[in-house]
Amino acid sequence: MSVMHPVLRALGMAGSMAWQIGWSLVLGFILSAAVQAVVRRETVVHALGDDRPATLVRATGLGAASSSCSYAAVALARSLFHKGASFPAAIVFELAATNLVIELGIIMAVLMGWQFTLAEFVGGGIIIVLMAVFLRLFVHHRLIDAARAQADLGLAGSMEGHAAMDMSIQGGGSPLRRILSPAGLTSIAHLYVMEWAAVIRDVLGGLLIAGAVAAWVPDSFWQRLFAAHDPTVAAIVGPLVGPLIAVLSFVCSVGNVPLATVLYHGGISFGGVTSFMFADLIIIPILLIYRKYYGTRMTLVLLGGFYLTMVIGGYLVEGIFHLAHLAPANSTVQVATRGVTWNYTTILDIFALLATGLLLVRFVRTGGREMLAMMGGGPNVAGHSGGEPGQDHRARP
Repeated sequence: MSVMHPVLRALGMAGSMAWQIGWSLVLGFILSAAVQAVVRRETVVHALGDDRPATLVRATGLGAASSSCSYAAVALARSLFHKGASFPAAIVFELAATNLVIELGIIMAVLMGWQFTLAEFVGGGIIIVLMAVFLRLFVHHRLIDAARAQADLGLAGSMEGHAAMDMSIQGGGSPLRRILSPAGLTSIAHLYVMEWAAVIRDVLGGLLIAGAVAAWVPDSFWQRLFAAHDPTVAAIVGPLVGPLIAVLSFVCSVGNVPLATVLYHGGISFGGVTSFMFADLIIIPILLIYRKYYGTRMTLVLLGGFYLTMVIGGYLVEGIFHLAHLAPANSTVQVATRGVTWNYTTILDIFALLATGLLLVRFVRTGGREMLAMMGGGPNVAGHSGGEPGQDHRARP
């Protein structure tokens, strides 16, 4: 029993956090699916052909309306780059697609508070601007040409089939009319289930890691690591250390939020949370994928650029939010430890489960299982057609 008790405590904390954020994930994925259902993939490619500021703004908006799975976002950025998007626009799209999505903001508000959601979006804008400047200053055309040649080889990374599928609705009409049509509801069901399939590993991994860290690592360890006894030193250390913890955690996107809760409660600075959240794009598995996609030199450039901009972005968020008196105290963020109780969260989770059931039924009845089997297909850089994995997928109504 002495061995099982800490394990059960960690699992209990992970389960409590899962129950607390379940409805917000469902809501975020439904809203994201509805947006993706009316935005055609070719529209995205045509909008990202250069690196002008207006184009990067479009890349940010289109990315924020796209997938929240880091692996799928990275694969999709490579696909857009191969099809003609500029490299800076593809990277900005990737940043927004993993860190400015609806469901991430909702989950941060539920687990940590609205200030963290605001910081995520403010910090996202800052980091995107910094990364765009970094790419313009330090990435020359020869390096981009070499990266494009590597991308054209079509080496598979992860979630290639998911990234290659275009499940948007064909035909005219207003966005609302298209969403509410039979084809629109089918597209939303397919996108919704595919999003879950893409992120479920990271969500469960993040919850389990957060539960284990909360249950097994004493607060005194984090307080020493983040120099929590001295607010000034903590503000310096947080953005430097936050991304390194994210790299070692191997967890992406929304799966990072539970661990961010534990870290902030343990003493990491407000800016450190921002840096930690954005570092999902430099975890070790994704760095290995970058090497396949763009080559070793570009991978090292991306690693250095992402880390530098994340650290600077964390410092700027820390300064802005403290000057505006918006940063909450670490003690106000509590790690979920209660089990299931009858409250608004339980009611929302029940509705979320019902909505998921209805969408899952439509997914199965409209050919979704065949599409799900192609999630890990090829990257489609050679223009495959005729039923090969990685082709654009049009669901039947």
